[in-house]
Amino acid sequence: MNKIAQAVDLMKENKYEEAANLFNEYIEENPKDPVGFVNFGNLLLHLGDHDHAVNFFEKAISLDDKTATAYYGLGNVFFDKENFPKAQQNFLEAIKNGLEEADVYFMLGMAHQNQQQFKLAIPYLLRAKELTPTDEEVAFQYGLVLAQSELLSEAKEVFESVLTLNKEHSDALYNLGVIALFEDNATKALELFNQALEFDPNHVLAANGKNVAEEAVN
Repeated sequence: MNKIAQAVDLMKENKYEEAANLFNEYIEENPKDPVGFVNFGNLLLHLGDHDHAVNFFEKAISLDDKTATAYYGLGNVFFDKENFPKAQQNFLEAIKNGLEEADVYFMLGMAHQNQQQFKLAIPYLLRAKELTPTDEEVAFQYGLVLAQSELLSEAKEVFESVLTLNKEHSDALYNLGVIALFEDNATKALELFNQALEFDPNHVLAANGKNVAEEAVN
């Protein structure tokens, strides 16, 4: 097992200092290989040291400007800093350079979603869902941008698919309740809000939805 793989395993065990030492050794032995810099950047990002992480990702790109994972790392730094346009730009660059993973499409969709560009988020979250069909968070966020884009029947279908992955997903139940209210089916909405509250008694939005549905039913 090479030093990069060993260091990644150490990171999974929360042995960050040992991982850093191995990444450092790899970089010293392979100063022209961007992989060492990307991995060290990922470690720093994980530890919340954004400024130093940027330096490592940029160094990787200076060695090879087609290093897709370095753009993905930079995208995550900017996303954490809530600079969503720059995050978006880097995620796109990662995809352009061949990164075909659910995570990059998901993060690109979320960068659009955080800028209230709901319709622009749809194709990226759909692609993330296609690549990870059993990931309930990806499916839920895809359903949410459909709902935010007022594509309610499509959103309904996706939220129902989330419940097949996790029948206790209170946010999916809540959103289905909202859609039922839009469809003038207050009884169904009330049932869905009650289910959401059963699984999450502190779900404030579901509690508010329940009050609205009860008024409509009465």
